[in-house]
Parts: sequence; structure tokens; C-alpha cells
Amino acid sequence: MSQRRVVVTGTAAVTALGCDLPDVWTRVCNGHSGVTLLQRFDCSRFRVRIGGEIKNFDAHAELEIESKVVRRMDRFAQFAIVAADKAIHRSGIDFSKLDPYRCGVLIGSGVGGLDELEAQHSLLFDRGPDRVSAFMIPKIMINSASGNVSMHWGLRGPSSAVATACASGAQAIGNAYRMIQSGMADVMVTGGAEAPLTPLGISGFARMNAVSTRNTEPELASRPFDRDRDGFVMAEGAGMLLLEDLESARKRGAEILAEVVGYGLTSDGTHLTAPDETGAAAARAMHTALLDAELNVEQIDYINAHGTGTPLGDRAESLAIQTVFAAQSGKVAVSSTKGQLGHLLGASGGVESAFCVSALETQTAPPTVNLEATDDDCRLNFVQEAARDMPIHAVMKNSFAFGGHNACLIYAALN
Repeated sequence: MSQRRVVVTGTAAVTALGCDLPDVWTRVCNGHSGVTLLQRFDCSRFRVRIGGEIKNFDAHAELEIESKVVRRMDRFAQFAIVAADKAIHRSGIDFSKLDPYRCGVLIGSGVGGLDELEAQHSLLFDRGPDRVSAFMIPKIMINSASGNVSMHWGLRGPSSAVATACASGAQAIGNAYRMIQSGMADVMVTGGAEAPLTPLGISGFARMNAVSTRNTEPELASRPFDRDRDGFVMAEGAGMLLLEDLESARKRGAEILAEVVGYGLTSDGTHLTAPDETGAAAARAMHTALLDAELNVEQIDYINAHGTGTPLGDRAESLAIQTVFAAQSGKVAVSSTKGQLGHLLGASGGVESAFCVSALETQTAPPTVNLEATDDDCRLNFVQEAARDMPIHAVMKNSFAFGGHNACLIYAALN
């Protein structure tokens, strides 16, 4: 059987810059920052006191579901179900008219229900084992995001989760793309969700010296590819896509936003937290995605980089892009939107994929904010001070992760 074409008909992002994707995209392109001092808990004793925190989030109000249902979801799953609702709404799909066994869910997360885990751990030691909630296990499970989404809409097709740290969202989308392409499903709700801004999450990453400590200048802290970068800024949220088989989407008259045309996966196989400094495996993931898309480097107009702001990671990604694109690496537009939002860990690939589709829709490459002096090892054609209006026909999305996981996706305008 020939492989089916897979298209994007719905997109959504729940972020520190808002929960309405068109507005978030405008703010991203205008260089606005969602990084602030943390407010959800007292972090005065912490080395890191900043993050891309979503203020005043209310899943009950956003989705109009019962409060008791919301209380049975961890914060990351609440982000996921709200983002899924927005992507589904934008797609205009009516699941009641479809075979539920042909519609599935695949959502990635790096740490899952960390908020609930910490709360129940405190209850255990403060009040005893009998006070631990019966809902703790269902809430902390990484697959609870996919489970809640599939239950809310009655989707009975493939439902799964991906946990490959910061590559989770991108790998979830890639795997969902393969499911539709191979005929396993016709429709997939997919992306990533994360809520790591907890005392344990913040202190754990801080102890690894992986995150920025620019607490006095939150909006300047996330500095992808900048010479003075000192680590990433943690953030929370979710990004979702509604993927469909092209023929099915056309039959229902759906607005097609983009096509998923390429996907590549590799592993560094060198270190659990540090990237391979040569960028060899990351380059292979990009090369594999290009082969899958049947595109050459000259046909990629824009790269939405992983670009977290870590010294080693940004350098390795730059080398990987230079390896794959060679002379074209000085021409293809490159940016990282983590300067505006921070790093959403497992949700980053979902949110940034939604941005890739927005770039195709608006023919605009967003800027890399806080990139003032480029590292000598990061010499690329960065979109820096302002968004760049330009012809965009194909976009590459990179996502790399602790564990050495490398995922690359390619989105293109439908032809």
C-alpha cells in the first residue's frame, strides 16, 4: 500500500505569552518575552527564580469541564487538554461523524505529573500514608495527558505517550505522522505538554547547572546562540497539532494549514545529559528527515532550531546544521523562539511545531531575541533583531534532548 500524505488542520499553543495561538504568534514575532519571576511558590531561597510561567490558568474556565474532572488532572494534563481543545476547534473536525477507532492521541512529556508527585510526597511525610490521594498515580502518569484527551472526545484509536525528555513533543508528532501515513489511523491529536515549574523541578535542573541564573533580568535570561548565554530558562505549557490523512481532510472540506513531509530520529549514544559536541547524530536526524521529505537543503527556507541557550547544546546544533547544509548554512534562515518563551522541555516540540505552521501561514520567520553577540562556533544566518518577512515553503524543526534523543520534523506548504 502506498504511503498516505499527512496534513495539519489544527494548531494550538498554551504558553507564558498566552493561550490564543494567533496572539501568541504575534507577540513572538514582535519579540515579547514571557519569562518572569516565578509566582506559584516562594522561591526566595532558590538559585533560580525565573521561568516561563503561565499566570492565572484555569482549565475549568478554558474548557468548561467540571471542576472535579479538572482536579483529577495534573497541571501538565490540564495544559494538554486545553491545547487539544483549541487545535480541534480550529480544525473544524466533528468526531461524531468519524469512526472513533480511526482517531487517536499521542502526546509527549518529559517529566509528567511532577506537581502532583511533590504535593503527595509532602502529604506522605506530613500526615502519613493513608492521606496520599487515590488519584495520585493516574495524575502523575505521563500517558495521563493522552488518556484524558482520548476520554474527553471519545477517541478509541491509537492512544499513547512519548517520554524522551525535550524531544518528546516532536517525537510524538513524528510518530503520529507515521501512524496516519501507514494507515493505522486517519486522525491524530498530537504534541507535547509540560509543567516542570515546581520546587523540585527548579532545584533539580539548577543543581545540574543547566539553567540560567539571570534572576534580576528575567526577560534577558534566555539567550539562544548568544556568546553570553548561561543556560536555558524553564517554562511550562502545551502545543498541539491536529493531523489528518490528506484525502480525509479534503473530503470534509478542511482548511489545510501545512503538510508533514519529513521525520528523522537518531541517538547520540555518548552521554546522558551532555550532547555529542560534534553534532554528528543530530546532523544525521536532519539528513534523514530531508530524505524522508525528498527535499534538498536548498528547499528548506527556515529552521526553527532547538536553540536552548546552553553553551554546549547551541554549539553542537550549529555544527550539525553546518554539516548538513554546508554552503547553504549561511543562507537558510535560523531562529530559536525559546528566547521569548523559555524552554518548555517535552512540550517545546509541540509549541514550536505550531510556530512552524504559523511561519508557513504568515510567511514570517520569528526572531531570536537576546541574540546580541553570536558565539564564534554558532555562525548561521540567524533571524535576530526583528521578524523576517520572506517566502517560506518548507520549514525544519529540530528537537534534541537529555538521553541523546534527536528528532527532526519538516513541514511544507501543500502542493
